[in-house]
Amino acid sequence: MRHAETLTRGLWYGGMLLLAAWLPLEAAAATSSLAMASSPSAASTAPLSERLASTSPRLARFYALNDDAPFWQDRETLATLVELLESLDGDGLVPADYHPTRLSQRAEAALDPAAGEAERMRFDLEASRTLLAALTQLQRGRLDPRDVYPDWEIPVAPPRLDLAGIERALEDGDAGAALALARPEGEAYAGLRQALARYRHIVLLGGWPTLPARQEPLRPGDVDDEVALLRRRLAMIGELEVMAADASHYAAQLPGIALEAPARNRYDDALAAAVRRFQRRHMLADDGVIGPRTRAALNVPASARLETLRANLERARWLSGGLPDWHLTVDLAGQRLDYRRPNGERWQARVIVGQPGRESPVLRSEITYLTLNPTWTVPPTILREDVLPRVRRDLGYLAEHDMEVLDPQGRRLDPREIDWRRPGAVMLRQRAGAHNPLGRLVLRFPNDHLVYLHDTPARGLFQQSQRALSSGCIRVENVAELARLLIADSGSRIDLDARLAGGETDNVSLARPVPLALTYWTAWGEAGGLASFRPDVYGRDPALIAALASAPAI
Repeated sequence: MRHAETLTRGLWYGGMLLLAAWLPLEAAAATSSLAMASSPSAASTAPLSERLASTSPRLARFYALNDDAPFWQDRETLATLVELLESLDGDGLVPADYHPTRLSQRAEAALDPAAGEAERMRFDLEASRTLLAALTQLQRGRLDPRDVYPDWEIPVAPPRLDLAGIERALEDGDAGAALALARPEGEAYAGLRQALARYRHIVLLGGWPTLPARQEPLRPGDVDDEVALLRRRLAMIGELEVMAADASHYAAQLPGIALEAPARNRYDDALAAAVRRFQRRHMLADDGVIGPRTRAALNVPASARLETLRANLERARWLSGGLPDWHLTVDLAGQRLDYRRPNGERWQARVIVGQPGRESPVLRSEITYLTLNPTWTVPPTILREDVLPRVRRDLGYLAEHDMEVLDPQGRRLDPREIDWRRPGAVMLRQRAGAHNPLGRLVLRFPNDHLVYLHDTPARGLFQQSQRALSSGCIRVENVAELARLLIADSGSRIDLDARLAGGETDNVSLARPVPLALTYWTAWGEAGGLASFRPDVYGRDPALIAALASAPAI
């Protein structure tokens, strides 16, 4: 993007003599004005990139790629920048936060032939700073997650803008290519963007119809006036096959031709199948029955779903760039585990996560070792709130659950000699065995919350559609199969089955740690632009949605 025909480099360097007190740019841009120097004698004739290097390294690199020439000195190039900023709504960002209209207005003054070179350069630097700020926020987030969630533990990766590629795309007038170079990669972000486009369109159309309140569930096979409304509601999100044509209308125009169309008011099999798909996407029991929970999910306004998608796009930006291709993630809201193996295969399983009030944390760590045939030391919260009240009612609870009482040094104590109203610093440990709540296997990773992934004897709970049931740790369906994959993929030499069969409690280290992330997605993009929405079981969305709405413009 070299505009020698618009502004010579000599004029550019000459104009820089007027800007000494205006630098550093990014610090000045944070104030309400972009002040120019009043004393040209204080300025240097060094190239712009050198002058910016100490205070705004990214801006310095950006201008160095352009041989220290200005970028935004003709209306065609400016139009590409404005197009780029206005396209940010496709990523859930608010274009007005980046002032495309203000830039266009200032460009008119700056590019006027009567404008001075200092004014042109001041505008050029402002436009470049706006561009880089917008692309950085597109890649890593509009907000600092720690400002939204004080307990946020996952560091946001530094931005990695391909400045050379972005410069070439802008020179070619291709705003979309420049955005694509900064946009987070990966399935999560791409799927959420596609869903956002669909739901934005639905909102522009006025949203979907609301089903009226009623006492009795609507069931497959029913004939009811509400069925036509249900068809319209599902068709709005892409379930077009449920729409019923007016067969009598077409029969009058096409006599002799038999038309097959579902009766609008009959809850037929095709509609029931579409409802079940909707229920699965919203973590509801997929029985096809429109009961209170399904009705409530259907009646969430399209505008609210749109805000949920925007919130999850912001989460995706925070989490981008931090995990290698080989990793394991647990979606706490979706209650699913996804293991990406080194060979590209994926292994998935249902999980049980912490209940509200005992939430599983959002964090990043590494699985470093396994505990086979574990004992279970009762955590302090469970001890205080769950176990001690039961022991006080019946001391036999300890023997029934195969628990032993220990002092802080690990010595066994006689439970009959303890005042259970004031037990002091005692620990309760359940021996390994069939009824141990950790099952036969634990996957350990360093963290400050004393949580881990583990087996469970209560495997029937995995059949529930919503599984926020634990006290913070994460129970994994078929965890032994997962452990075998981790052992193989990490190059570990562990005969898992033999050592489990031995019954001894043992810790075994993996030869290579497996990257792990515990995440929280209340929306997920599905094929074809559909979206699945998960209950915000930990109530984390409102704070993020509010913070995005109130974030100051750059």
